Amino acid sequence: MSLAADQTDETAPLADRLRPTSLAEFVGQQHLLAAGKPLARVASGGQLHSMLLWGPPGTGKTTLAKLIANASDARWINLPAVMSGVKDVRAAVAQAEAVKNLGEKTVLFVDEVHRFNKAQQDAFLPHVERGTVTFIGATTENPSFEVNAALLSRARVYVLKALTPDDLCLVVARGCKMLEASITDDGRTLLCDLADGDARRCLNLLEVAAQLAEGDITEHWVTEAAGSRYRRFDKHGDAFYDQISALHKAVRGSAPDAALYWLCRMLDGGCDPLYVARRVVRMASEDIGNADPRGLQLAMSAWNAYERLGSPEGELALAQAVLYLASVPKSNAVYKAFGSAMAYVKNSPSHGVPLHLRNAPTRLMKELGHGKDYRYAHDEADAYAAGETYWPEDMRPETFYEPVEQGLEVKIRERLSRLRDLDEHAKRNT
Repeated sequence: MSLAADQTDETAPLADRLRPTSLAEFVGQQHLLAAGKPLARVASGGQLHSMLLWGPPGTGKTTLAKLIANASDARWINLPAVMSGVKDVRAAVAQAEAVKNLGEKTVLFVDEVHRFNKAQQDAFLPHVERGTVTFIGATTENPSFEVNAALLSRARVYVLKALTPDDLCLVVARGCKMLEASITDDGRTLLCDLADGDARRCLNLLEVAAQLAEGDITEHWVTEAAGSRYRRFDKHGDAFYDQISALHKAVRGSAPDAALYWLCRMLDGGCDPLYVARRVVRMASEDIGNADPRGLQLAMSAWNAYERLGSPEGELALAQAVLYLASVPKSNAVYKAFGSAMAYVKNSPSHGVPLHLRNAPTRLMKELGHGKDYRYAHDEADAYAAGETYWPEDMRPETFYEPVEQGLEVKIRERLSRLRDLDEHAKRNT
């Protein structure tokens, strides 16, 4: 988030009035803006390049993009993704082409770029490649999933972080100065806690609290400004993420009553039930896994039920899922296997697919040996091709998945053990 004393519009929200006029006034993101860091180099005369600014709300993505454009003497075109289409993209590119002939650079800024569909993103990709525009996108979503691979490969991704408590204290201090208000230590602490790393939220709450306060802005006035949504989470210093952690650990520890208590604490405190639903799905895969695959099905059904019914009816489905997951056998074998496999893949060469496992939809591919000597498991005894290998030829087989002796994984463990015995027997007889 960024701050500067710009008071040209007294009716604008405090967060807008405190936007900076230079990077020196920007608060936070020192991993990108400290001396010698990537964006500091760009702002001090380095090569302007296309980029994606990925981070939570209220961290200053839009402001940072504009300041970089200003520091690079580039024209600024802002395209909010929620209100723009392909026609708007083409119009912006036409403006950029007109000034490019005069030697001017143009930054095309797309806010919430994850809301652009493939066609909209494709519309400006050629112009990014030709250098007609320098693309800067801002997103709160993972660009790996939300941005076209072609565009992603042409833009460097910079990750912005939620503001630290020290950053937020500076935000509050500057906000109070502009509002000519004073705040107590307890009020400041609560305000920063409620902001959860979001400077915009922090300033919005501060502005409302200042309007309500009679004298100093105390913890009471901050609570009043926040409303009931946050009151039960923070009144006694209970941190939001501590509560979801307690819920998760109670489920993992097979303590259904404690898990239900923490679920109710969060719902009563105003937590978004859909957030809880997403976390419950995670618990089903991380802590129950194949010990009881029905856990994941029930968690997804509870999520779906809440989306259909809303509150309060849908909350009962969440309670059902939490109680079930807390009560059934546990296994983190899937969680551990996935983590081990991902770590292995990231730290090993890109082994080729053996010819016998390759797809062969055309005559040429068959002539090249694709699919040759592949053994169709369903044609073998017990529908298992004993001794067959599915690993790259130049890679030693690894064991990632080790089922535990809990629930259904007991049977899975026994079956995998029997199949390995068949493989050993087949190898000895070849």
